[in-house]
Formats: sequence, C-alpha cells, structure tokens
Amino acid sequence: MSARSYRRRLPHWRREGATYFVTWRLHRSQRDLSPEERTIVLDVLRHFDGARYRLHALVVMNDHVHVVVTPLAGRELGKIFHTWKSFSAHRMQRETGRRGPLWQIDSYDRIVRCASDLVEKIRYIRNNPSRRWPGRSQYSWLWFVGMPNDDG
Repeated sequence: MSARSYRRRLPHWRREGATYFVTWRLHRSQRDLSPEERTIVLDVLRHFDGARYRLHALVVMNDHVHVVVTPLAGRELGKIFHTWKSFSAHRMQRETGRRGPLWQIDSYDRIVRCASDLVEKIRYIRNNPSRRWPGRSQYSWLWFVGMPNDDG
C-alpha cells in the first residue's frame, strides 16, 4: 500500500486502510470548551462511527481533542476531519452562542504503525484527563473501545 503526503502548516501522511491518531486545538482566540460544548463535540465525533469511520478512542478536553480513527473504505481522513470541525463549530454557534473561528486550521495526525502503537495511543487518550486534572476519577467526555492486545 503506498502512502501519500501533503503539507499545510504540518506534514500529513495518508494511506488507504490506515488508522490515525489525530489531535486538534481550539483557536487561540477562543475560551475553553464548556461541559455542554464538550458534549456537542463528543456527539459529533460519534455520529458516523461505523458508517464512515471506526472510532477506537477519543477524548474531548477543555482546549483540544484527541481521536484514534480508521476511515472506512473510500473515505478520506481530511473530509472526515473537516466534517467534525465544521459540524461541531456550527452546533456550538447555534446552541451556545460561540462566535468566531472555533478550531485552529491545522491538526496533528499520525499513522498508527502497529498494535503496540495503537495500545499506546489509546492509553494516552484514556489517561489524558487525569494528567491534566490529577485525582479526578470521572471524566464524561472520554470514550474508547476495549484495549487491543499489546503484542505487535
């Protein structure tokens, strides 16, 4: 399977059938996401799970989002990503009154190379809230499927 790349502010590699670890942040002009807004983002991300992509893990933090996702055949990560950012921004503008550019233009994405890399990324997502807020035992905007085997 051949890979292709392109560059905006950051380099991006694409490969058919790949799983990706993706991170994006709020625009610098925006305040942190409220609990209601984090729920909107979580709902938008999960909406087409199983239809356009397969989600493995995600967390919506107060100022950024992490996702591990595999686009389904014929689907492009860039288009999926654009939909997530666009739909979440429009819903927040409509439902919470947020104004201006919501998300930074570019994102960080990386192809997950093997099963152990997948495990590492899911653990990172799962532990992200406790790293930011030590001692917090519950976090409502965290979602992941079972952990894959750590061999590979």
